[in-house]
Amino acid sequence: MSTLTHTTSPDRFPLPLGGGALRPLLVPEQERAPLLARYSDAPRIPISGRAHGDLLMLGNGGFTPLDGFMGRTDWKMVCENMTLADGTFWPLPVVLDVDDDTPAQVGAHVVLTFADRPVGILEVREIWRLSDEDILFECARVFRGAGKDSEDFERLGPERHPGVQHVMNRKRTCLGGRLTVLDSGSFPDLPPGFVLSPMELRAMARERSWKKIVCLQLRNPPHRSHEYLARIGLEIADALLIHTPVGTLKPGDLPADVRLRAIRALIDNYLPSDRVILAGYPLDMRYAGPREALLHAAFRQNYGVTMQIVGRDHAGVGDFYAPFEAQDIFSRLPDPPAPEKDLLVQPLKIKWPFYCRKCDSMASLNTCPHGMESRVFHSGSLLRKCFTENTLPPEGFIRPEVFDILAEHYRSAPSAERIVLYGAADGSTLN
Repeated sequence: MSTLTHTTSPDRFPLPLGGGALRPLLVPEQERAPLLARYSDAPRIPISGRAHGDLLMLGNGGFTPLDGFMGRTDWKMVCENMTLADGTFWPLPVVLDVDDDTPAQVGAHVVLTFADRPVGILEVREIWRLSDEDILFECARVFRGAGKDSEDFERLGPERHPGVQHVMNRKRTCLGGRLTVLDSGSFPDLPPGFVLSPMELRAMARERSWKKIVCLQLRNPPHRSHEYLARIGLEIADALLIHTPVGTLKPGDLPADVRLRAIRALIDNYLPSDRVILAGYPLDMRYAGPREALLHAAFRQNYGVTMQIVGRDHAGVGDFYAPFEAQDIFSRLPDPPAPEKDLLVQPLKIKWPFYCRKCDSMASLNTCPHGMESRVFHSGSLLRKCFTENTLPPEGFIRPEVFDILAEHYRSAPSAERIVLYGAADGSTLN
């Protein structure tokens, strides 16, 4: 039997990660009250916003093949080898940290709550602890990169890296186990249906006879480099998914509703809207650079995506990662024990886009022969810096319809944040 048969469904979408069916852990609404009544005497355990986002992705099937939060063995294998214990590809830990005195017992059930609402029922398989050495191990394996900030990672990681800070501040006791999800999420500031599940996107693609979907990850307002990447994706695929996180971001990143309006303005005015899907997913950003690029590819395989655009400094922060490190990591994946356990989403690697004054167009390192003095590099950091300092972005940076939306936001919510431009934002790492 061919590898293609092993790794694609009859409609030629890639099979969900792990090779089986999607595993949404969300139970139908009519079954939730009886379940809660069944476990009315179970301990109620509050969870963090980060864990709630993970729970929602477990619920909608985006984290297939996981059936709950990781135990110690899977956590260590993921940190060390980017696989689960059974060899299935998975690049980032998905753990549930709780207070040390949490009243949980192995073999029993607990009710997970968020904002005082029951959101899940966990069958506890394992109660395990992270030592100081474990925390340092996870930070180094997951977040250390090849950029200049990582040369002094032990000092600068805790100071500057939000992913490292989160792990170091995480509670040390963890619960691993099988999860039943009771919550599909509430997003009152976003349009109904904006946060799509993998099943919904696959159904949409089937209805429109799309066979090849390219994804553009977008957590920043869209500038001309994003538009350039989107156009390349549309040239080679039936459709483009612009996927944006609606969980917690780092300070200074735009709220999801403003980002959504800015992206929508770009689509409506400059892209073929019948072939572009704008949707959200309910995760917090980890800012894990290369590892997070792989996580995005892994869960997008579950959405039916065939190729993910990976440009400059995907999911990075500061100068912890080299400009194209997130592209290079796709060439260093672990060997799977079986084809269906491998990552099937392919990276569409595009070198650093910019506006070239001499070319009088968007270009990239692969297409432009001119020097640095002719190039206008784009980044979310530079855009935020322009708005916070009340200066105009450089020529060729942003479409006027997008600019107007951002200008309105910054007038009503001015930021006192001091924006530092790192080499991954202004092109200086190429000198």
